[in-house]
Amino acid sequence: MSREPTLPVLDVRALVKSFGALRATDHVSLQVHPGEIHALIGPNGAGKTTLVAQLSGQLSPDEGQIAFRGQDITALAPHARVDLGLVRSFQITRLFKSFSVLDNVALAVQSRQAQRASFWRAVAQDHAVYAQAAAVLDEVGLSACADQLASALSHGERRVLELALALATEPQLLLLDEPMAGTGPDESARIVELIESLRRDKHMAILLVEHDMEAVFRLADRISVLVNGAVIASGTPDAIRQDAQVRAAYLGDEVIA
Repeated sequence: MSREPTLPVLDVRALVKSFGALRATDHVSLQVHPGEIHALIGPNGAGKTTLVAQLSGQLSPDEGQIAFRGQDITALAPHARVDLGLVRSFQITRLFKSFSVLDNVALAVQSRQAQRASFWRAVAQDHAVYAQAAAVLDEVGLSACADQLASALSHGERRVLELALALATEPQLLLLDEPMAGTGPDESARIVELIESLRRDKHMAILLVEHDMEAVFRLADRISVLVNGAVIASGTPDAIRQDAQVRAAYLGDEVIA
């Protein structure tokens, strides 16, 4: 007896976004399936961040459709997408640096709850929110930093905290926009291990935008290559390694094991 095909978590169809004469997204189509890490790579200026901004709702496409878990979300506001479970972790960290690490995560936990409009005072008195925030910090390995101010963290720790904020909203799909940007080798390795654990332990779907090719080829189940706003290739890591067009446009002679 044949199985029904698995519905993609994210299904992007022929997305177009132009800025004047510049077409930053040129009829892009891609899918992310449950439990899959789908990497999006390409040179600077290829349109990766513009595409992610459309997926998360910061930008509206000119044409095309974005479906999330079978629902058309093309016109939904960013907060409505978060409520459905589509969450973006930003390339540049956005933290309350004068708050503790735990307070930052507690606010993220509260953001998914009905009383979020009551804001900070209610959060400070909500022990359940703090228990959930502490659990998220334990999950990402930042429990020892819970009482520190976010401003006191290293750059790599801030990237992990940023990921913790996204996880606190209980995403079904995580959009990771260069999570290893500016990190050193040890910090990058820590983030790679954390991303691997999300797929292994939570079966979480992830769309990963990243310039670290070693990390991409270690993590990704599938890779799409964006050049001049268009997807020029999409497939397994092995297929992308061997694709002559991808090598000519982006990877060059670099060989990734």
